[in-house]
Amino acid sequence: MYAVIRTYSGVGAKQLFDVLQEKKADVEAALRNVSGLVSYTLLASGDGGMSVTVCTDKAGTDESVKVARDWISKNASNIQANPPVITVGPVIVQIN
Repeated sequence: MYAVIRTYSGVGAKQLFDVLQEKKADVEAALRNVSGLVSYTLLASGDGGMSVTVCTDKAGTDESVKVARDWISKNASNIQANPPVITVGPVIVQIN
């Protein structure tokens, strides 16, 4: 399994997470289509937030980054948020 964490902070991050909260059903629908999706979590930190996606392989996490980028471009392009810091790697332990 692989995971990717996208961390959004700085200019526009809070506004972006306000939109993500408002349209969370749309976000969920978009991410559910990612190949090999194991889990997806979106959390707000007050001044931005992060998403954590776990997939069966790296191809799935790569796809999730593209899906997230496309969703934001289509649904929140008016917000001039900084691009996320992306961290990706193999999952060592996952507890369900």
